[in-house]
Amino acid sequence: MTMIVVTHEMGFAREVAHRVAFMDFGELMEIAPPQEFFAHPKSERTKLFLSKILTH
Repeated sequence: MTMIVVTHEMGFAREVAHRVAFMDFGELMEIAPPQEFFAHPKSERTKLFLSKILTH
């Protein structure tokens, strides 16, 4: 079974997703397993987004 969940809750996405996809203005910027997505984002846009919403 496949389920697509759209959320702004990054903690939820990190805990339940097998893959996280990040879209910006309808364009798929990045898709990766949560561990990779949050620890080592590849896209500059993803890095900027995560830097603004995550507190370390």
